[in-house]
Amino acid sequence: MSDESDYLSDLATRFGAIRAFTESLCQPLSTEDYVVQSMPEASPVKWHLAHTTWFFETFLLEPYSADYTPLHPQYRILFNSYYEAVGAKHPRSERGMLTRPSIDEVYAYRRYVNAAIIKLLHARADFTEITDRIELGLHHEQQHQELLLTDLQHAFSKNPLRPIYKTASQTTPTSAPSLQFQQHEGGLKSIGFDGNDFAFDNEKPRHRVFVEPYQLANRLVTQGEYLEFIRDGGYQKPELWLSDGYIFIHNHELQTPLYWYARDGEYYRYSLYGGIALDPHAPVCHISYYEADAYARWVGARLPTEAEWELAYASQPVIGQFAQQGDLIPRHTDFGFGSAWTWTSSPYIAYPGFRAATGALGEYNGKFMSDQWVLRGGSCFTSCYSLRATYRNFFPATARWQVSGIRLACD
Repeated sequence: MSDESDYLSDLATRFGAIRAFTESLCQPLSTEDYVVQSMPEASPVKWHLAHTTWFFETFLLEPYSADYTPLHPQYRILFNSYYEAVGAKHPRSERGMLTRPSIDEVYAYRRYVNAAIIKLLHARADFTEITDRIELGLHHEQQHQELLLTDLQHAFSKNPLRPIYKTASQTTPTSAPSLQFQQHEGGLKSIGFDGNDFAFDNEKPRHRVFVEPYQLANRLVTQGEYLEFIRDGGYQKPELWLSDGYIFIHNHELQTPLYWYARDGEYYRYSLYGGIALDPHAPVCHISYYEADAYARWVGARLPTEAEWELAYASQPVIGQFAQQGDLIPRHTDFGFGSAWTWTSSPYIAYPGFRAATGALGEYNGKFMSDQWVLRGGSCFTSCYSLRATYRNFFPATARWQVSGIRLACD
């Protein structure tokens, strides 16, 4: 009972801290900033605040708290993301039209649900299932902390004033180490999560894969290196591009990574620090899978498979061992995590033996295993508790608003 009490106390503390951190990300914002939706794939800040609350209400309070009364029954529809088994939902592309509920009402909703979750924890009924769902809800909220920042950056980038979300700290940029390829042995290996800490269902089960010997770059591709690709006409060379990728960049008239712009003959990029000069030593980011693949072909390399990436970094410490990064732009690190997501050449599909959970929570990851590509490693926006070698992020090949970059591989 003592161990259970200690765990519940720790869980309640983490619940409060993670929920508070989400709200702290909103401190620099004006009321108008909360409501903007700059594209269908992104969501307004206010919606992120409400949806993460809806998750705890829907998957914990409704099934496990007999005396819980929803603050507003219509929230069940407004803030449902994609859970068909839960019922009706507001169209994703119209989330920016939700001027009501107000910001104050959304914060009141968060306080209301927070209090009910703490009360539920103290009740201790259905201990394991409740605590497992709270753990899932906390990691879900940390995913939305990252999405809140990426979506906000995209919205701000549409404003010619180039708003400053946060003033950059006075840090001296570090030079990127020389690009080197490190040898990794092949053979029959095991990948996937196998432990007692939290992991998402798509990281399991642990299973065997065969890999040929390969080499992986010691760092991410830099902005300066990618600029050489641009200057060499990389976007105009069809032989470098997958067919769909070449169609994509020409239909959208792409010539640079997202957020890059030219001024007085020099390139700059928009960040949450506002407009900043390119740093030739910093990792390039905000590129699509197609751009990452084309650059790799240009230098005579390729993108790593997700198995290669995981095996290369499997010996790194896992959950919670890295300090939370306070930087809002990617910089080079001396490990594989926490700067920019790495596109891999692996399609996002189920591991052998994967089974989605029953009920609505089974829709969390499994239903998206189609037409997506796996990214590994985390970014400067990612929670430190998600920086583990087995974490599988996934996006369509055209996605550019995430902090996604390139780590090269060779046979």
